[in-house]
Amino acid sequence: MSLTGLYDLPAPAKINLFLHVVGRRADGYHLLQSVFVPIDWADTLHIERLPDGRLERVDLGPALPPDDLCLRAARALQQASGTAWGARILVDKQVPWGAGLGGGSSDAATTLIALNRMWGLGWPRPRLAELGLKLGADVPFFLGRGPAFVEGIGEVLTPLHVPALPLAVVKPPQSLPTPEIFGHPALKRDTEPVMISGSFDGAAQAAAAPRQDARGAGAVNWPAEWDAVTAGFGRNDLQPPAEDRCPAVADAVAWLARRYGNGRMSGSGSAAFAHVAEDGDGGPSMATFPQGDLPAGWVGRHCRSLQALPLAAWLAD
Repeated sequence: MSLTGLYDLPAPAKINLFLHVVGRRADGYHLLQSVFVPIDWADTLHIERLPDGRLERVDLGPALPPDDLCLRAARALQQASGTAWGARILVDKQVPWGAGLGGGSSDAATTLIALNRMWGLGWPRPRLAELGLKLGADVPFFLGRGPAFVEGIGEVLTPLHVPALPLAVVKPPQSLPTPEIFGHPALKRDTEPVMISGSFDGAAQAAAAPRQDARGAGAVNWPAEWDAVTAGFGRNDLQPPAEDRCPAVADAVAWLARRYGNGRMSGSGSAAFAHVAEDGDGGPSMATFPQGDLPAGWVGRHCRSLQALPLAAWLAD
């Protein structure tokens, strides 16, 4: 039966457990190593098929830019596939933009996955990911299966097992333009690369052997030196230039550290996250921020990391 609509489609945000800049290509793009983990703070999309090739978007929440990543993704897939179908994309935007949480890239990925299914294209994951990379470096991750060790400019993904982590994520009102952060003179661009053993669970931490880094210099215990998401391994190389450009980033990290004992900036935006201690029932010790607890203008949620992306099963490898 032909699909005419898909509803309540999640587009989850992500955090970067760490983000290292390990080099720079001749074309100016920075080479990264990071662990991306999806979280249950998500936008919701509803997509309806249109018969005349029209592409349109309806904002159910805050107004998005006229030509946002959802429309650009739909147009790119329409042109690449040659389909005559169109789509109406309804977006309930909940993930803040300019936060380093990948909200726009996740919306684009959910749009590609849904239209691939609705338009009957049957494109496999690698083909969609190649198209997605042209839209943004984070899009291939959201077309993957779940947590991943990310390399290159964002297109090289190694799946990782990461246990469900209780998190607090906050964003001050200021947003950060990514080009300014990557162009900042204080950005460290030569962090030593590392290799991974493939898991972040407790058993692997206990059993992990020293690993040689990609340059063969020194050894890195991975993930034995990582303590589940606090500042136990690595850092975000973008955080110092971001704090210089936007002091509110340092405020967000410090606010989290006072409450949870840890805090780190996520991605290239102004959001920060912390690992939250669990109570005796295995849940976060505080389900929601008390009213008035966050500084004026901030947004934030207690979240949990996801061990799989919600629409991963809709794509064939």
